[in-house]
Amino acid sequence: MADDSTPNVNLSAPVGSVDLPAFDDDGNPHEIWACHDCLPWHAEVVLSEGEVLVREWHAVDCPQFQQLVQG
Repeated sequence: MADDSTPNVNLSAPVGSVDLPAFDDDGNPHEIWACHDCLPWHAEVVLSEGEVLVREWHAVDCPQFQQLVQG
C-alpha cells in the first residue's frame, strides 16, 4: 500500500502552474533556478495582456508549488 503522506513529485505526477513576473519593479530580470523538489518542473515565458511573465510548472504536491499558490 502506498504512503499517502509522501508527495508525488515524479515525472508522472499531475502538474500545475503559477505565473510570476519576469522583472522586478526596477526592470531587472528575476533569476530562474530549477526546482530541486520536483522532477516535472519547467518554466516558460508568456506574454499576458502586454506583461512578460514566467510560468513555472511544478508537481501539484511539490512543497515549492504549494508555497507559491498559497502565498
